[in-house]
Amino acid sequence: MTDVTAHPINAKWPAQDPSVLQLYSFPTPNGVKASIMLEESGIPYEAHKVTLADADVKSDEFLSLNPNNKIPAIIDPNGPDGEMVTLFESGAILIYLAEKAGILAGNNATEKAEVIQWLMFQMGGLGPMLGQLGFFYKFAGSEWEDKRPQQRYIDEGKRLLAVLEKQLDGRDWVTGSYSIADIAIAPWLRALDFYGAKEVLGWDEHKNLVAYLDRFVERPAVQKGLVTPPRD
Repeated sequence: MTDVTAHPINAKWPAQDPSVLQLYSFPTPNGVKASIMLEESGIPYEAHKVTLADADVKSDEFLSLNPNNKIPAIIDPNGPDGEMVTLFESGAILIYLAEKAGILAGNNATEKAEVIQWLMFQMGGLGPMLGQLGFFYKFAGSEWEDKRPQQRYIDEGKRLLAVLEKQLDGRDWVTGSYSIADIAIAPWLRALDFYGAKEVLGWDEHKNLVAYLDRFVERPAVQKGLVTPPRD
């Protein structure tokens, strides 16, 4: 174990229990991936609220941990071979935690490859595309007179939902068994409520997805992770 209190981030977010994993996050679709996985795994951790305001994510203290100024990020004092691990990027954190805990990433090389495949589907497609949909449908982009960008992301959102709807045919979870792929994907589907975009994407027509998201939010670890760290 390495003493995390020597890390510069402690000047703004001091560790109360330096012996456990430190999570720096906010409950966004990307942020809750880490907190949900930590709850699912039972790895002891301490959560620090890092808001999306520049005063937090662009502070020198946070940039010392994540130069890309995005949540979530972690410090694990109990990394491999006793070395401290610092990590950013939600997908990388999910893989790291799954390997650390030995769960939710497949039981053999073939299953692991499929889990990582669908995790990358979220990282490279579902998340970025639905995030752009949110910008053009709810936020500043919705005010633009030219609606072609908005329509592009509506169409791409529909396409991606159709991919998932087909994948979930006859399955409870994206790869058959619950995994970090689900922890990555489901929070972004849940974000459609926040964007007010479910109707325009025909959400209710996707019966598999509706049931899938209901199953996901019923999990106790998910319920805890969705509000960790608390917004207030």
